[in-house]
Amino acid sequence: MGDAMWTRNLTLLGKRRFAPLFATQFLGAFNDNLYRSAMLFLIAFALLRGQADRAALVAVISGGVFILPFFLFSSVAGQLADRVDKARVAQGVKLAEIGIMGAGALALDSGSIALLMVVLFAMGTHSTIFGPMKYSILPQHLAKTELMSGTGIVEAGTFLAILAGQLAGGLLSTAHATLAMIGVAAIGFGTSLFIPPAPAASPRPAIEANLVAATARIIGHARRNRHLFLAILGITWFFSLGAVLTQQFVPLVSHLNGTSQVGALFLGLFSIGVAIGSLTVSRLLGGEISARYVPMAALILALAVIDLGLTVRGLVPAAAPIGVRAFMDLPGSWRLTADLLAIAMAGGVFVVPLYALLQTLGDAANRSRDVAANNVVNAAGMVLVSVLVAFLLGAGAGSATLFVVLGGFGLIPAGMARGLNETRPRRSAG
Repeated sequence: MGDAMWTRNLTLLGKRRFAPLFATQFLGAFNDNLYRSAMLFLIAFALLRGQADRAALVAVISGGVFILPFFLFSSVAGQLADRVDKARVAQGVKLAEIGIMGAGALALDSGSIALLMVVLFAMGTHSTIFGPMKYSILPQHLAKTELMSGTGIVEAGTFLAILAGQLAGGLLSTAHATLAMIGVAAIGFGTSLFIPPAPAASPRPAIEANLVAATARIIGHARRNRHLFLAILGITWFFSLGAVLTQQFVPLVSHLNGTSQVGALFLGLFSIGVAIGSLTVSRLLGGEISARYVPMAALILALAVIDLGLTVRGLVPAAAPIGVRAFMDLPGSWRLTADLLAIAMAGGVFVVPLYALLQTLGDAANRSRDVAANNVVNAAGMVLVSVLVAFLLGAGAGSATLFVVLGGFGLIPAGMARGLNETRPRRSAG
């Protein structure tokens, strides 16, 4: 293991058993964020221009609309990916994406907020169905020594795709954004056709019509494997914290009297930092599937969030709107950027091993449903943390206090993560 293995694993990007899947998921994540960003910019700067409160409310509602399918359809998505060839699932989802993006182009052109929300719900459904397949297919196509690197590359690519999509949605005109969305969806369908077959393992589950019962069943199955469920809780904390941090970038930039360029800097630091952390932990572990670095990463993550709050509390807003260069001249700005990078890089080191464990701790026949259970718990965690954030902000807490409180809560996952390094139980029998 070491540099030679790392270099060998990077060649996965040139292998058919990995490259088409990576390209397909990268393009899908890009399109998700391109559409959502273009939609929110259209609403804020055109449809509801001068109505900041209404635009902010629509932005909050849009987050709920996108996440709702994860509650409704994750169980079906997991059952589907465990029942049929996963490559066929990917191809079907990507074909549907072309139609969804066509409807998205019509929604952006018409300026109908109702239609924009319908398309956003459809994109959430698309992501819900694609998610379990994306992770459960990796152990079928990668050797055990490649799985950590493959997962790290997927996570790094996902966050870079999110960054690129959000930036494109803000920079492109509506007309150009609609063309890009349809074009990217078509290319994504093309790359999905090259994903090698990944047949389902036996026994194959039935598709349950009772979504509530099916959702409870997949979560209950995951909970019976303590280590698996600890991994799910850790992943949930990371994405809940990440969602809050990125949502607070705009209010923080506004408080500092920064321009949109400063907001783009914050988003870029976070996305690139997670990508660096994702690739770094893969290299450090040299192909071993291990939670060895997870507790330390969780501790660094929590402490960096606390320090971010302390840093923000000491920052003095500029007297006039400032760009990136002027922002970096503010006292404390370098400490803030260092905090953001530390949070993001520690987050990458924290979450990639957890995803690798999610893919390997359960039995193969139930792997997609375990990933689906993770998605449901992730969605629930984001909602709960959002409620906590709303309560704190409603009580008069600012961003600084919010970050300190969240960092304090982050010490709990840091302690729980130590349990992942105990002797693991046998894999569940499904």
